[in-house]
Amino acid sequence: MACSKFFSGDLPELINEVIQYFRYDYKTLHSCVLACRLWCRLTIPLLWEDPFSMKLHKNYHFIEIYLHNLNDYDKLKLNEYGISNELFPSNTLFDYPSFIQHLNTFKILSSVKSWVVTVDTSTTHSTNLSDSQISNFTKFIYKSLFLIFIENEVNLHSFKVMMLSDIEFEYFDEIFELLLQNPKLICNIKNFKIVFDKITDNLTIFLRAVYSNCNSISSIDFRFISYYDYYYPMIEKNLSQIIESQVNLKRITFGYNCPFLYHLSLSLKSHNCSNTLNTIIFCSIDFKKIDVLSEQINNITKPFKLKSLFLHSILHIEPLKLLIQKSNNYLENFGITSNKPQQLLQLIITNCSKIKYLGPITKLNYQTVYFLFNLIENIAQNLNYLVIDDFTYINCHIGPIILQNLGQILPFKLEYLNLYLKINKNDFEVFLKNSRNTFIKKLLIRNKNKEGNQDIFPCIEKYIMKKKRVKYLAIESSFNGKYEDMLFLKGKVEEFKLHDIQILNYNDLYIQIYDFISEVD
Repeated sequence: MACSKFFSGDLPELINEVIQYFRYDYKTLHSCVLACRLWCRLTIPLLWEDPFSMKLHKNYHFIEIYLHNLNDYDKLKLNEYGISNELFPSNTLFDYPSFIQHLNTFKILSSVKSWVVTVDTSTTHSTNLSDSQISNFTKFIYKSLFLIFIENEVNLHSFKVMMLSDIEFEYFDEIFELLLQNPKLICNIKNFKIVFDKITDNLTIFLRAVYSNCNSISSIDFRFISYYDYYYPMIEKNLSQIIESQVNLKRITFGYNCPFLYHLSLSLKSHNCSNTLNTIIFCSIDFKKIDVLSEQINNITKPFKLKSLFLHSILHIEPLKLLIQKSNNYLENFGITSNKPQQLLQLIITNCSKIKYLGPITKLNYQTVYFLFNLIENIAQNLNYLVIDDFTYINCHIGPIILQNLGQILPFKLEYLNLYLKINKNDFEVFLKNSRNTFIKKLLIRNKNKEGNQDIFPCIEKYIMKKKRVKYLAIESSFNGKYEDMLFLKGKVEEFKLHDIQILNYNDLYIQIYDFISEVD
């Protein structure tokens, strides 16, 4: 296919396919920008489709580039806060706001706050504002960014509203009128996510606006975190209307405390949903008062295409046993943090050989850890992500057993390996020697042994850095509830960069389970 495009002269399309492959590899994308004019033109949209979410050590200069688009009146208003027009570029090479595809209210607010702090403490642009002035300034920038996107008539792919604090609700109120007056901003979105812990009049009106103006959503994520019953009737109807109004809904997620789950699930029986829906995700749902498993699983007469199963606790093993048996090799993502993982691990070993994502696996003991090893060997051909957490309520640290036995059973290539263990030098060196034939794209280590961190650095340099066995690396010390990124403290970033290994913060490299399964096709 690539050869035919090359010889037919369709080189830009071919280059675009190559660049798309590096979509989340920002270091490589920045290099592509510098290659030539064509590569730059194809790469810039990827870098600017969601700059608020980039997991890099950023300086938030991109906000100043956005603010270049402010009208003269708003720029004068910035002067009132001590911001000179010299802070903004006089001209830009691209219409950067037009590239935005993903908006997340929480991440935008976080980025704006960080940018304001940077400007306020800058030696060249210090504003010396009072706390109240900083608050007003932050709200002005936050609202201005949304106004810039609206005026550029951006074509959003995703819109996520996150409100779990009074501050986040306050900032949502700042953009509320803009959203109502400019429904085109969200009318074509494909992904809609809303997380909230209380109901306000503005939120209710906004949800009605989504229902009235948008029917293109293919993925909906509702997460309602509240324990007050009087909220339920106020929100249930709006959420049901959003579900029923979609013509191409393929995926829906119900998260956390969702007592009206049964009533919302009835909306899934609508004509539109029954024809298109293929994925339902229950995220941190308590099924104690919901008989979904026992009622529905027993009625399944054909293979059940369950793709992901992550369990925090096990109330009854029989429904889960039946579920796993009927899912069989459709199951690709599995994790368990229950106190008794042995029975489920045995079931997975027997029935599921296509696991790609395994973990977190926690609360193992001296017996159950060997079931984990058997499972890893059984699924090695497909395994791509592995998370092991030596978390237990008893004084039973199995870190040494894991490090001594894990390396030799790993596949030749892993996308992601996250080890949260109590690590000492000798066991860690055994693991690195035994896994010398495995390339790990993203390696995360959280060491519970504070004294052992200094000891393992020579091993990391010898077996990882010099052998170039990883692409991204994060090492964090965990002790008494305090966490420190050790490689940054040791000043190792530039040294590893010389070996084409990028050092990142542990939290930046860490994969949230929910985010992972939400992106799975």
